[in-house]
Amino acid sequence: MDLYAENILAHYRNPQNKGELREASITHTEANHACGDELTVQMNIENGRIAEIAWQGAGCAISQAGMSMLSEEVRGMTLEKAGALGQKDVYDLLGIPVGPRRFKCALLCLHTLKNTLNVYRKIPVQGWLKTVEIDEE
Repeated sequence: MDLYAENILAHYRNPQNKGELREASITHTEANHACGDELTVQMNIENGRIAEIAWQGAGCAISQAGMSMLSEEVRGMTLEKAGALGQKDVYDLLGIPVGPRRFKCALLCLHTLKNTLNVYRKIPVQGWLKTVEIDEE
């Protein structure tokens, strides 16, 4: 097994920041209805930064490991910088090629993060085309 696949399995088996925040500034849930993966993200926002992040979810190893990795990456990040993350950033974190059948699994974390930020900013949630800039839904 290659190093990146092992990293995904390690995050799937021992996810980082998985749990609940007692008093979150914002909570939001998204799902990939094609396969049933689901993520709920909670954040505490302080001074324009993600001070704390926690998440819960169910689904495949890629969707759950992706959220684990992304949650580590965005903790302490400004809302502006977190909102500017793109699919390449997530693919780089995962470190494996993501085919057309698995891209929504891999990008569910980014879709959920961006829509959580949108809800916090009182902006309507957006579809996949906007949040992760994919060509078709």
